[in-house]
Amino acid sequence: MSANLAFLSDYLAASLRLSVPLAFAALGGLWSERSGVLNIALEGMLLTGAFVSAVATFYTGNVWLGTLAAMLVGGLVGLLHAYLCVTLRVNQLVSGLAINLSASGLTAFLSRLVFTQTTTQKLPGIDAIAVPGLQNIPLLGPLLFNQDPLVYGLLLLVPLSTYLLFRTHWGLTLRAVGEYPRAADTAGVWVAQVRYLCVFLSGCLAALGGAYLILVHVRFFTEDISAGKGFIALAALIFGRWHPVSTVLACLLFGATEALQLRVQALNLQIPYQLLTMLPYTIALLAMVGLAGKSTPPAALGVPYVKEGAE
Repeated sequence: MSANLAFLSDYLAASLRLSVPLAFAALGGLWSERSGVLNIALEGMLLTGAFVSAVATFYTGNVWLGTLAAMLVGGLVGLLHAYLCVTLRVNQLVSGLAINLSASGLTAFLSRLVFTQTTTQKLPGIDAIAVPGLQNIPLLGPLLFNQDPLVYGLLLLVPLSTYLLFRTHWGLTLRAVGEYPRAADTAGVWVAQVRYLCVFLSGCLAALGGAYLILVHVRFFTEDISAGKGFIALAALIFGRWHPVSTVLACLLFGATEALQLRVQALNLQIPYQLLTMLPYTIALLAMVGLAGKSTPPAALGVPYVKEGAE
């Protein structure tokens, strides 16, 4: 029984660990898309955050400076996306894909310049902080009370995001911009400013997911290390119907699926590993198919807002 409990505890911990980058990216996407800006660029923002955190930590030796640098550069990528979509009114899907492709190419090129060693560069990481007493609770103790500060921050971010979005005047303004920007503009809300702020926040949070991936999970950088996590986060956002709690729960589902396929591979069953690797993406696809026609996005999502009288 104790062996089964240990296996379950290890599996749940791995599921949470694999879910955290998805959750940060999905929450970032939530703020952007609630304001009406489609954010396909989550993958590029997450990858950028991973690369910048690795480089900054590599040169400074300080993981928190690496994390801060990742959030700052991720926010700048968000501002670029906002400038293209809100100011220039470029097609939001095209803008996001362009950022993803640019991030993939630039980080691959620059990583070869920075990490010139033939072996993978090991980086310092963010260590877990145990909560005295609570960490000894069976099963839940190691899972919830022996984690790194970024996980604790995520656990606080979910209720905070829910409160801000649905219980504050600012959240009402944000949702109005995403649903009826014309009415919000008539009420005196600066639609472009709200969207810029939300997409900037989206970039910061997605990059924070990349920093977690590097500084907590793997502690080294390789090309395209995000491996589609930004797209899975986008699927979790749609699966969670643009609500912070259900979105993070969807991320936990996808993280648990990835942890499962890793453990099934370790059992050395006669199953092609390519099929197991597909499992998280298959679950994401099935989730999207199951929600066809049921998940309603913000009404103005992906639609540039043109102020009356402006060209």
